[in-house]
Amino acid sequence: MAPTVAAYGTWKSPIPPEALVEQVVGLQGTAARPGWLAWSESRPAEQGRHVVVEVDPAGRRVERTPAGFSARTQVHEYGGRCWTFDGDDLVASNWQDQRLWRFPSGGTPEPLTAEPSAPQATRFADPVVTPDREWVVCVRERHAPGGVDNDLVAVALHHRSEPVVLASGHDFYSSPAVSPDGGRLAWITWDHPEMPWDATALWVAELHPDGSVGRAELAAGSDGESVQQPRWSPDGALHWISDRSGWWNLYREGLNLCSQAVEIGAPPWTFGQSSYAFLADGRVVAAWRGPDGAGIGLVEGAALHPLDTGYGSFAHLAGDGDGVLAVGASPTEAPAVVRISPSGPTRLVQRSREATLPSGSVSVPEHVSFPTSGGETAWAWFYRPTNVDFEPPVGERPPLVVQVHGGPTSAASSSFDLGVQYWTTRGFALADVDYRGSSGYGTAYRNRLKGDWGVCDVQDVAACAVALAGAGEVDGERCVIRGGSAGGYTTLAALAFTDAFAAGASHSGVADLAALACDTHKFESHYLDGLIGPWPEAEATYRSRSALEHLDRFGSPLILFQGLEDKVVPPAQSEAIFEALKANGVPVAYLAFPGEQHGFRRAETIVAVARAEMGFFGMVLGFEPDGGSPPVLEHADALLGGGPHRH
Repeated sequence: MAPTVAAYGTWKSPIPPEALVEQVVGLQGTAARPGWLAWSESRPAEQGRHVVVEVDPAGRRVERTPAGFSARTQVHEYGGRCWTFDGDDLVASNWQDQRLWRFPSGGTPEPLTAEPSAPQATRFADPVVTPDREWVVCVRERHAPGGVDNDLVAVALHHRSEPVVLASGHDFYSSPAVSPDGGRLAWITWDHPEMPWDATALWVAELHPDGSVGRAELAAGSDGESVQQPRWSPDGALHWISDRSGWWNLYREGLNLCSQAVEIGAPPWTFGQSSYAFLADGRVVAAWRGPDGAGIGLVEGAALHPLDTGYGSFAHLAGDGDGVLAVGASPTEAPAVVRISPSGPTRLVQRSREATLPSGSVSVPEHVSFPTSGGETAWAWFYRPTNVDFEPPVGERPPLVVQVHGGPTSAASSSFDLGVQYWTTRGFALADVDYRGSSGYGTAYRNRLKGDWGVCDVQDVAACAVALAGAGEVDGERCVIRGGSAGGYTTLAALAFTDAFAAGASHSGVADLAALACDTHKFESHYLDGLIGPWPEAEATYRSRSALEHLDRFGSPLILFQGLEDKVVPPAQSEAIFEALKANGVPVAYLAFPGEQHGFRRAETIVAVARAEMGFFGMVLGFEPDGGSPPVLEHADALLGGGPHRH
């Protein structure tokens, strides 16, 4: 049957909003023990509950996190890895109380740490069990009226006692790693105002049977050097990742194992990132990303030797005998837990989703570069509108969604994302921008945003839209922008300081930089010092780059989405810009969601946001997208600022 001719943006999509959360899980981490493979799933259908799942030697699934528990931590607010194994028992942080728990195989869960003095006041992350199985070493974070303290502790596994403090005095700790013989402990520290991708230190100390440590010695790290992911090889050699070469390369006791223009590693926003692992024979398998693409392979002979796996990008590597377990993805394959062996085929263990798109309806991205301010170059993943059942009228160019990743020290991904295809199957083009400051392009590119947040990123997202319109790829009059967190800030700033976009959508975005400098969590409380300048000395700069200070520059409609329990970017940010734009007569809508934190996890929230955002852009651009506009946008007071709508 011939494709139906219909205007871009109105195509009937095979992806209804509900498909974004139906039969889908997020895959956060992996682990392997003899005969068993494990991973963590976040489940939108269960209110975002995190469940550790194992596959036994016979291939049967076993859910290790029982009903009523969620293996998730709030340390640094972003959390990350918070579970490990003690033999057959799972040891994990529980979301509701943030205590460490033991979950025996077939037994009753038991807490390993005491009830905190206030709800969720004591939190744990990054656990590792010592070889003698007497202790679990982990990061502890304690919240009290006087502030937040972080340290490294050992928690007894077989008797109740106060945790033994192994290291304290620095602002932050992460990545404890115990040597195979149990005699040495390595860990990472950093201090304000640095972030862990700016400057960290790697420490090593003797680990004693009683859970205490000897004198700590500095193994790597200095001002301006970011060290991460310490690991001990089977023969007891300490490995780590450092950007001292200008790229996050892999080192063995100070020797660069592969001095190449690729990144093995990424900004450690969350605990437990793992981009390399050891085979039983001591060889290293590493995943990398660079301007020329991503891959996984053996690290041998001072070079990377790619493995043909059928996947393109990888994370959460864990050694498993003669292979590694990982989360792999490609432009056409959604993330999945896979087992990769240098000597055999790649085995699929668990998909993140079972649903697939019809043949010919998957938009495969192109990695494009474009000129930006100062004669520099920036990058983006560009997706063309793709739907096997539709084609546009002759001569029509598609509307463009410019997508802005968070961080801002993060990166766009080329991995299959149904959320991206949600737009492209309806007839939108989409550009996922790696503005200057993004990771994956070396330290110099990542550091380009220092002092220039709100300048380089804003210039780059506008330059991307202009470049694609100039090349005839999109309709320059129908470009919209969307982003979350730091990407939400860039969205708001782009609407205030450029005329490149017809509308925008901010997901928990920063409207007032000065307010954020005074009201955010410990992990990011000095992040803006490097991105903008020290507060309050640089107050004038903060105000000059805040959208809230330039309301007269706004003309394009805006929709805001906000979790009401967000501790990273508090709701006051969205509420302030909403009220201000409403008072100025700018079309604005605000949807707030009780029970949601920074980043939406509940199925009903994700569906509501997807429906509202698509309907909003359709209203602004003058067409009705597939599925129409949700009720919240069919009322004039919502679009014109009659009041926030809470879900």
